[in-house]
Amino acid sequence: MTAPVHPPKPRPGDRIAVLSPSSGLAGLLPLPYELGVRRLVEEFGLKPVEYPTTRRFGSTPQDRAADLHAAFADPEIRAVVSTIGGDDQITLLPFLDDELIRADPKPFFGFSDNTNLLTHLWNLGIVGYHGASVMTQYGRPGALHPVTAASARAALFTPGPYELTEPADFNDVDLPWDDPETFAGEPPMQPARGWTWHRPERVVEGVSWGGNLEILGWLMMADRGIRTPEAYEGCVLFLETSEELPGGEEVFRILRNMGERGLLARFPALLMGRAKAWSFDRRHTPEEREAHRTGQREAVLRALAAYAPDTMAVFDVDLGHTDPQVVIPYGGLIRVDGPARRITVTY
Repeated sequence: MTAPVHPPKPRPGDRIAVLSPSSGLAGLLPLPYELGVRRLVEEFGLKPVEYPTTRRFGSTPQDRAADLHAAFADPEIRAVVSTIGGDDQITLLPFLDDELIRADPKPFFGFSDNTNLLTHLWNLGIVGYHGASVMTQYGRPGALHPVTAASARAALFTPGPYELTEPADFNDVDLPWDDPETFAGEPPMQPARGWTWHRPERVVEGVSWGGNLEILGWLMMADRGIRTPEAYEGCVLFLETSEELPGGEEVFRILRNMGERGLLARFPALLMGRAKAWSFDRRHTPEEREAHRTGQREAVLRALAAYAPDTMAVFDVDLGHTDPQVVIPYGGLIRVDGPARRITVTY
């Protein structure tokens, strides 16, 4: 594939777009949104610009696409940051003006349902950034986690290599965003087990592709944005699962379908995000959360054994729905050094 284009990075003082290409949840739950916007100003020195559908819940795909177009067409906007994910961003894709986006490519930040847009940008040859949404990362109660803050700052402002680190703690238990008391202190954390390596005998370096596993499954079902297997040859796959907590069997089935499509064997390395294992609908005990994560890990290993037995994998990388979160360049280089147990991304 042709080397992807890294859009120019913003600088402190620049205007950035803050918009909701998925859910307009910022209108229903303003506390984390307004906190996140304030931190972008006070801690990162940026000038957020809000768009018409940013706080409008239930906006049409056409209106959300119009906000994206307005942000990409404005020469003073130097980055685009999503407020949060959702579940219907796939409906935006037919309304996107690819030539407008290509004319002035800008760093786009988001994850979860934003996998749709990140995949679309990848297909246009533009590097995006998986992670660092306004409500979930910048709007974290108390303060940004230091691991999140360092990664987000590097991804926003600093080109070049960035080595990921294993955090000492993590959290996947949510507190209610409609309660001001939630934001009075930092969330409770628990000790983080380090990365788990599978087949770490070699060094792999390649362009990244992936995102949220459930969204990739939807894209495959809709036959939208997924290219022929050859397009991914030698890429580094990264995956994470959502707060809907897909179990091991569902994870295996999506990966099996990727294997049957001829995709899975194209990736010599996989980074698997630490699985979120708690939600308001399923308030798992610590033991149940650990069993959930173990089930997902075993499902991934089962799929790799069947379809990509030579693929190296690293589990529990903090790149998804848990806290802290590191930003992964979508289309940028990732170096996975098995013997040294190191992961380096290029922002």
